[in-house]
Amino acid sequence: MGILIGVIIVLFVLGSMMALKPNGIDQRLDKLRMTARRLQLNPKLVTCPDWIKGRDNEYGRGMMGQYCLVLEDTQLPHTRYQVINGQWRPDSIFVDTSKDTTPLSIPSALRPNQGNTSPTVKKTNFTLDKTPLDLPVSIEPFVKGLLTKANSIIIYWEDIAYVRPSTNPAYQQKAIEKDLLVLKKNLEKWALEMQRKTIK
Repeated sequence: MGILIGVIIVLFVLGSMMALKPNGIDQRLDKLRMTARRLQLNPKLVTCPDWIKGRDNEYGRGMMGQYCLVLEDTQLPHTRYQVINGQWRPDSIFVDTSKDTTPLSIPSALRPNQGNTSPTVKKTNFTLDKTPLDLPVSIEPFVKGLLTKANSIIIYWEDIAYVRPSTNPAYQQKAIEKDLLVLKKNLEKWALEMQRKTIK
């Protein structure tokens, strides 16, 4: 009887340990985000913004990966783009009401107005309009939006779809760094293009 109780306890402990072990998709996603962090892409899991189509193609539904590249000595306009037919298209509904271009950790649209003066309304920036994404085929289908503000350029994408076998059957762990380097290079290129045209 004592042996039977011992076997049951061992099986219970092993079962509990197996339940705590992350599944394959979670391990892949962790590897992707750790690599992104090392490349200074600052990944975060966020609620889908209300201006981006998320789960079930509905605006603001579900969770999404937010990868932010901070560029020192860069000043970007506060604007946002959506992906339409593999190209960046400006969100024409968005109006920037920020009063200054100081780097912030919160969107300028959420800042309270200082004093009783009305905010300066700036036109939407169309610099990247109709610019192709030109990202790796394992990333491009999952990209949803782009936001720029102050010294940051932020891309929103379904990073979990990148590691899921059903949505990316060609997933290879060794390709993660190469794909993320292409993403980072494009973010830098888009940011510099926006800065150059804003200065003119």
